[in-house]
Amino acid sequence: MTDTDRVAATGGFWDHVEALRGVLLRCALIVVVMAAALFAVMPWIFDNIILAPCRDDFPLYRWLGAISARWGGDDLNGFHVEMINIRLASQFFIHMSTSLWLAVTLAFPIVVYQIWGFIAPGLYDSEKRGARQAFLAGNAMFYLGVATGYFLVFPLTLRFLAQYKVSDMVPNQISLDSYMDNFLVLILVMGIIFELPLVCWILGRMGLLTRDFFTAYRRHAIVALMALAAVVTPTGDPFTLMVVFLPIYLLWEGGALLVAPRTPARDDLPQQT
Repeated sequence: MTDTDRVAATGGFWDHVEALRGVLLRCALIVVVMAAALFAVMPWIFDNIILAPCRDDFPLYRWLGAISARWGGDDLNGFHVEMINIRLASQFFIHMSTSLWLAVTLAFPIVVYQIWGFIAPGLYDSEKRGARQAFLAGNAMFYLGVATGYFLVFPLTLRFLAQYKVSDMVPNQISLDSYMDNFLVLILVMGIIFELPLVCWILGRMGLLTRDFFTAYRRHAIVALMALAAVVTPTGDPFTLMVVFLPIYLLWEGGALLVAPRTPARDDLPQQT
């Protein structure tokens, strides 16, 4: 490499670093601005969204109550959870941290789009088309997972654990910190887990994964996914474990449908006589 080529390569590298720094700064600015806006309306968000599963008018509870009433079951109304705060600065720090988490979650597509604008010029047209599909599918699956966590997994977990008592002499008093830890972990983890079919599709397109893998290792996958559900579950009770495990297993089976079967090798084809 000549000195001229070396200088040109060095200049190109630092140009890319400067462009990447600009992208990261824009992403950080987007998150900060969105976090500031969310901080201003966070009391309304807490009352109407975050703490909504604590009341019996939550959509899932009304649906379960209608099913129970239709089949002559027990009345499921009257569920209510009271929050308490046991640390002096908890409410302030939860106000700030929740604003940041929600800003990152809502700004996720914008951040990915900014990063995509940085790497797209270096891709072929076919790679760009595949990346666009992955971008749209990834965002859709992430928010579908967040919705599943919010409307299904977390409310069922909360309702079970808030009403469970080892003895009537021990009332449940749920702290705000404990509630928010479970809320954020379950919802965000479900959003990430819902990317499993997309990962399977990408690995299948790369030729690293075939449908035969799912058939051969289904039993192993059940054990592994059960262990994964146990790791991401903030509590150790079997009910919460199964609530988290079932969507993960359905995603595993959905990923299997997105992967093409193995193409028989030439040696596997029947020989003509």
